[in-house]
Amino acid sequence: MPLEAIAGVLLAGGRARRMGGGDKGLLALAGKPILAHVIERATPQVQMLLLNANGDPARFEAFGLPVVADVIEGQAGPLAGVLTGLEWAAEHEYEWLASFATDAPFFPEDLVARLIEAVEKEGADLACAASNGRAHPVFGLWPVALKDALRRAVVEEGMRKVDRWTARYRLASVEFESEPIDPFFNANRPEDIEQAEELLARL
Repeated sequence: MPLEAIAGVLLAGGRARRMGGGDKGLLALAGKPILAHVIERATPQVQMLLLNANGDPARFEAFGLPVVADVIEGQAGPLAGVLTGLEWAAEHEYEWLASFATDAPFFPEDLVARLIEAVEKEGADLACAASNGRAHPVFGLWPVALKDALRRAVVEEGMRKVDRWTARYRLASVEFESEPIDPFFNANRPEDIEQAEELLARL
């Protein structure tokens, strides 16, 4: 699966309630926004990056990425972001979409490569990451060919949970090492930023 066939979507469409609202990705970590750390890690892994975020796109202007709001209304969660990415990827003639959370600044630099490897080796339809025995379905690899099926599930069935949808397909789960830190640590609360600073010092 060539890199040229893969687009990436950064999922920033949530409401960040536990962080007091606003954009978690714009909070500072080691002197720059968490989103900047995420973009640095994601950019080499895909051909093109899209930022999925609702509200005024101008607040992300400094990052130089296309910004697209959820293609369906109602704050439908990560699946709406994945659907947005799949439909954008289809328009731009990509075959696959990698998805990344924007509050997890330490995800693996070989994430997409290992998801691709698992799909090809296992003959799977799609793949997601795992660590410490926990699945991280927002870090996934999705075939653009499933965009219409996902739209039906979200719009007609009201589906919101990523793992409920992936359960319909052959899913490859890729386990990543969680030492010295869990690469899928995410900053959900203000105190997590302080912890992230400590973790960054270990890398």
